[in-house]
Amino acid sequence: MIPTAELSMIRIGLISDTHGLLRPEARAFLRGCDHIVHAGDIGRPEILAELGELAPLTAIRGNIDTAAWAAAVPETRRVELAGLRLLVLHDRKQLDRDPAADGIDVVVSGHSHKPLIEERDGVLYVNPGSAGPRRFKLPVTAAELVVSDGAVTPRIVDLLAS
Repeated sequence: MIPTAELSMIRIGLISDTHGLLRPEARAFLRGCDHIVHAGDIGRPEILAELGELAPLTAIRGNIDTAAWAAAVPETRRVELAGLRLLVLHDRKQLDRDPAADGIDVVVSGHSHKPLIEERDGVLYVNPGSAGPRRFKLPVTAAELVVSDGAVTPRIVDLLAS
């Protein structure tokens, strides 16, 4: 947890569905983050090591993360950063609780490869999309949460846009 008194603004990088590929564009986007969250379908343990070199890391496993190394990675995580309570899971369709009732501020998920930011019942839902190999005709994206003075600003970035 990053104490809110120490930072007036923090940047939380969100990434998902790397499928074994950590693009240089993703590394560049995540550089300077105070924390990184990976919402599953990591693909290789080296991805976690590389992300962990950039910032403290919270990661969960996705449906492709079935090798022995992934057994140590949880399926869901709750993490508090700068007073913001996040629930991280890979497939939002498997959400089995009411995040608002559980005091969750942000639900971070992946799986669909479709970037999304929406708010429902006071909870922010963010899917950073897929940062790994391009799937279908979807963009290659990552996201961030900028927390400043108690306000959260989410943003999705097309990593391959020029």
